[in-house]
Amino acid sequence: MTEAKICGLSTPQTVDAAVEAGADYVGFVAYPPSPRHIPTETLRALGKRVPGLVVRVGLFVDPDDALLDERVGTGALDMLQLHGSETPQRVADIKKRTGKLVMKAIKVGKASDVDQGIKLYGRLVDLLMFDTEGGELPGGNAKPFDWTVLSGRAVPVPWMLAGGLTPDNVAQAVRLTDAPIVDVSSGVEATRGVKSVDKIRAFLKRVHEID
Repeated sequence: MTEAKICGLSTPQTVDAAVEAGADYVGFVAYPPSPRHIPTETLRALGKRVPGLVVRVGLFVDPDDALLDERVGTGALDMLQLHGSETPQRVADIKKRTGKLVMKAIKVGKASDVDQGIKLYGRLVDLLMFDTEGGELPGGNAKPFDWTVLSGRAVPVPWMLAGGLTPDNVAQAVRLTDAPIVDVSSGVEATRGVKSVDKIRAFLKRVHEID
């Protein structure tokens, strides 16, 4: 069964909607330039609303140790999503320092980006994410990449497909890629950075209908 992550949540209402509609992962952004960034105390409060079977993911972009310690110290994160230009050594150091599950986002513009990402990070992390290269922000830019570059790929760890997914195209994306997990942020927003409860429910409904 295809799993789903709703990223960039910032309010109790949208967290509850994601959980109630069957999200497997919920994401919280710790990157001030993003309109989805939330303060540490908001993360602490929202994390408490999430039941144990749902994985709470913190999105970071080239974080320093102080930010990691602050966010992990809330007890509100189960997994760290590294969405910047973190080197393999930095990824390994973060995993060791925090003791948390770690996901690395791979920016995809061409097929070789997938190969390179798997080569560099596939044996280091608990999960890989394939997202669209470029855009104003490291993620959440509402732009898909050529999904066919993932068709038939052997990936050594669980992985997520991200980038431009919506309730209308997620089924097609999974059919083309066989993605075991899909990630959405801008595709379930009413306005930039503001999630829509109805769109969250619609996206998760479509995902659950795929299988």
